[in-house]
Amino acid sequence: MYQNSTLIVLMKNILNLGVFIILLQASTWLLKEENKARISEFFILLFSTLIGMNFMISSGDFLMFYIGLELATIPMAVLVAYNTSDSKSSEAGLKLIMSAAFSSAVMLFGISLLYGQFGSLYFAELISENMNAPLTILAFIMFISALAFKISLVPFHFWTADVYEGAPTNVTSYLSVVSKGAAVFIFSILLFTVFKSIVSVWSEILCILAVLTMTIGNLFALRQTNIKRFLAFSSVAQAGFILLGLLGTNELGMATVIYFVLIYAFTNLAAFGVVSAIENATNKVDIADYNGLYHTNPNMSLLMMLALFSLAGIPPLAGFFGKFFLFTAAAQNGYFWLVLIAALNATLSLYYYLVVVKALFINKNDTPIARIENNIYTKISFVICLIGIFVLGFYSDIFEFINTVSIGL
Repeated sequence: MYQNSTLIVLMKNILNLGVFIILLQASTWLLKEENKARISEFFILLFSTLIGMNFMISSGDFLMFYIGLELATIPMAVLVAYNTSDSKSSEAGLKLIMSAAFSSAVMLFGISLLYGQFGSLYFAELISENMNAPLTILAFIMFISALAFKISLVPFHFWTADVYEGAPTNVTSYLSVVSKGAAVFIFSILLFTVFKSIVSVWSEILCILAVLTMTIGNLFALRQTNIKRFLAFSSVAQAGFILLGLLGTNELGMATVIYFVLIYAFTNLAAFGVVSAIENATNKVDIADYNGLYHTNPNMSLLMMLALFSLAGIPPLAGFFGKFFLFTAAAQNGYFWLVLIAALNATLSLYYYLVVVKALFINKNDTPIARIENNIYTKISFVICLIGIFVLGFYSDIFEFINTVSIGL
């Protein structure tokens, strides 16, 4: 069963926008001599995953959802292992497919329990069912555990850093933004519809996952010296903040999640775009390599700083407004203690983001990265991300529109 609505179209367009920016940023990498002959493979695999994600979001039953999930996952593993000459890339692809296979098996078992209990896989029919039976709650726990793998929630995040590090950087940004965004969207839809009747159960689970994900993601990010692993654990921590919006359990909660994912897309793609440009030109991915980057590449340094400050939630950047609405959604449902923990984690995240900013602007480097001349496509992607980082916070009509289309989900 395929379903569509203004809200679903909005979700898909956010993913489409993310893919467009990633393709602009990937232009330099794809035009390298070793990749030219395989460009068609990259596009086929990339759009196959996007089609799968669209199927997931538009699914009206668990069977179509599962087919979309697999269609999105299998080509993604091939993309992660795209650099056949790099052992890290091959290892990352293997880790992703193994963890994905395990999570899919757990999810399929949970879906089978739901079917055995109610005799239906259609969301519309399951909404009216009483989900409080122990077997149903077990099925839900298995289902939420499997999706937690896709979103990189602690303790289901162990694959994230290794896969993000080993994959080509543009594929990493796709995993971090588009793949995670699609998983968050369908997760939100299912929580607010199919599993609405057991909100008291899943709200407690989400509280625990949020605290663990924010805290452990931030603590691990503090220890990283590789910029891709650093952004991987930053991505884990950001997923913890997203759960605050889901705890809103109403239209405001859904709207804040979509709004934050939109902001997160621009912000994270800006950061990964800079990393990709530097790696393509120099093959350098350590934070120490970024020492003194401002003196040779001031524009990219400023963009990286703004992206990191937005991820940290510094006003007046868009990330601040995204986190503010997430905190508001959780506070309106009485989760003041969780908002306090989230605020402390946001402060902690600022510290490790400042470590990178310090490297860019303050640290000395006898052999700094030479000036990099990006092609026109990469520059366009940077401008788009920069506009998103600034405009999304101030232009309130965007959030009001998202809030309007979220009503009646």
